[in-house]
Amino acid sequence: MELFKNFYEGFIFVYGCTMLFMYAMLAMLSLRGIMRYQRKNSYVDYTKMLHSPLAPGISIIAPAFNEGVTIISNVRSLLTLNYPKFEVIIINDGSTDDTLEKLINEFSLQEVDFAYNERIKSQPVKRIFKSVNTAYDKLVVIDKVNGKSKADASNAGINAATYDYFLCTDVDSIIEKDTLLRMIKPFMDEEHNKIREVGEPCPECGYVHVVEDNVRVIASGATLRLANSCDIDEGVITRVRPPRQLLPRFQEMEYIRAYVLGKMGWSIINAVPNVSGGLGLFDKEIAIKAGGYDSKSFAEDMDIVTRMCSYMLDNKLKYAIRYIPTSQCWTEGPPNMKVFSRQRTRWGRGLAEIITMHRKLIFNPRYKKLGLIVLPYSLFFEFLAPIIEFTGILYYIYLIITAQINWHYAFILLVFVYLYAIMITTLALWWDQMTYRYYKTWREVIGLGLMAFIEPFIYHPLIVFFALRGYYFFIIGKKHSWGNMQRQGFGQKKTVTA
Repeated sequence: MELFKNFYEGFIFVYGCTMLFMYAMLAMLSLRGIMRYQRKNSYVDYTKMLHSPLAPGISIIAPAFNEGVTIISNVRSLLTLNYPKFEVIIINDGSTDDTLEKLINEFSLQEVDFAYNERIKSQPVKRIFKSVNTAYDKLVVIDKVNGKSKADASNAGINAATYDYFLCTDVDSIIEKDTLLRMIKPFMDEEHNKIREVGEPCPECGYVHVVEDNVRVIASGATLRLANSCDIDEGVITRVRPPRQLLPRFQEMEYIRAYVLGKMGWSIINAVPNVSGGLGLFDKEIAIKAGGYDSKSFAEDMDIVTRMCSYMLDNKLKYAIRYIPTSQCWTEGPPNMKVFSRQRTRWGRGLAEIITMHRKLIFNPRYKKLGLIVLPYSLFFEFLAPIIEFTGILYYIYLIITAQINWHYAFILLVFVYLYAIMITTLALWWDQMTYRYYKTWREVIGLGLMAFIEPFIYHPLIVFFALRGYYFFIIGKKHSWGNMQRQGFGQKKTVTA
């Protein structure tokens, strides 16, 4: 027993120190990434690309399941994005409400013969619609059999996509008007590198490109935030506010920390673990060659990135995944415990699936950063963290019951970890506010930052519990699908996917 106790305490000490070091490293890397992004993009004139005939085409893929309440306003918002060449593909994934009927009536849709090439397997496509009104000639609507996952619907959208790049998003999200311009820029930078001299401005887009040895960008992402409590006018965010409700307020803080500090930090060393399913731009050719999304996966965002990276490494091709720190997408966070529990349980189950499916890549030197950094980090500090925290609590209780705990050192350790967690969250909020000032007043920033003081006692235990619940459902094979869950909606009640 004494041997086990010494081993366990030694393991926890090393594990904890490593985790603290990783968070500190990501904080510094993210600051460097934000400063680099600002330096390179402060004087970029995006209007030059907006009017350039050489801008690459982008297919926007947005799966929809029972979105009848808000589908019209959301599709109209997608159709008005600022970009010279794009299409909007809505996949009606077997909705049982009036989603498809509303689309047909509102946009004058008519069933057409469409060159649908099933390069990636999905549930059968029944019909494809286009509008007879030229004002909506960018819109394509696919009606298919329900595949019980967003991944399956996304695969159908990729099959129908016309252009070389596709943006995967949620139909109920609000996307900034210049999102396509900003997210295609990393791809354009690398593409121009092949034909431009270093430091020479490109006459088509006005960028000054930096050569990175012809690395192919296969995906790019951007920061997501919560639209809860924001002022919204016809699908446009007019005033950013932190969520007023307690649960979404915790989530807003978590999103800023995850994207501004986490994703930006990983982007600097080209070790991004996933591109959010809510907003991700992908190279269609590589996505198809990698096999597309796994239709059975509930962590489709991490799965597609892992598949694409594996394909590039298997074929000895250099690649990069870029993240930009600007907020380009606004989504609704679950406003109540019922929706939140379903979402986080699904995320936990999805992570367990990813670790299991791609276990052969972990610690495999053939897969370089993917096998030696990205997946091991996901295994030890994402997947195992809830398990270790839960067993740690049990161990603390055991020590208390058996009167073996040193209260003096235990108190010092807990205070240190508590203050360190607050510091990391504060840095993320500080990086975000000092660079882009999405919140108009410092009172709003401070109010959000104060949530970090109570997060360990209220929000974090919920995250751990629902993650463990997701692992349990994965082990017992409990079925799950992207079904109906009530949320408040952007100013109205609606049924959405979590």
